[in-house]
Amino acid sequence: MAQAKSKTIYDIHPSVAMVQKSMAELKEKTGRSLEEWIALVRKEGLKDEKSRREWLKTKHNLGMNRAGWIADRGDGKGGDLDTPEMYLKSAVQYVQEQYAGPKQKLRPIFDELLTLGKSLGKDVKACPCKTIVPLYRQHVFAQIKPTTNSRVDLGFALTHYKGKLPKRLIDTGGLAKKDRITHRIEITAAEQIDGDVKRWLKTAYDLDR
Repeated sequence: MAQAKSKTIYDIHPSVAMVQKSMAELKEKTGRSLEEWIALVRKEGLKDEKSRREWLKTKHNLGMNRAGWIADRGDGKGGDLDTPEMYLKSAVQYVQEQYAGPKQKLRPIFDELLTLGKSLGKDVKACPCKTIVPLYRQHVFAQIKPTTNSRVDLGFALTHYKGKLPKRLIDTGGLAKKDRITHRIEITAAEQIDGDVKRWLKTAYDLDR
């Protein structure tokens, strides 16, 4: 794992360990191995991931996560979280795709925010997903998202912040929805990554102890 990490600025997503554990227990918990489930799904002839997932949940009483992992692999896809090496390879691709095409001009904003986030401490982990890059300490304390072709949203987990928040911090509705990210700052140019942005990113980091 250490060798895989040395080749990228990204870190192993916490879900990798969960998926590995769940897949290892699949035979014991469900009576079939991953390969046996995939063979069964293919034999059934269900053509899309959604129908395979629902069939596994309703006909075989599999939980949402296991049904999703098996259904995704039914046509040879999935597996991004199967090993640290596979995840880190996918993580690079996720970010490239997030900032492709019209959003390519936003990449300098992302790069600067990522560098800033990682500079907060050696315990900061950047674990890209398909549409966002969350920053972890103990939990997700911030996330970087190219929301539009002209804007990156830097989100913060400020549930436990006590005090008045400035207008620049936009409420995401996360508190009511019990999401980690409760507020965001809109950034359309790297020059906007100023003292305010740095202070609130540090605040979110400090709150996640």
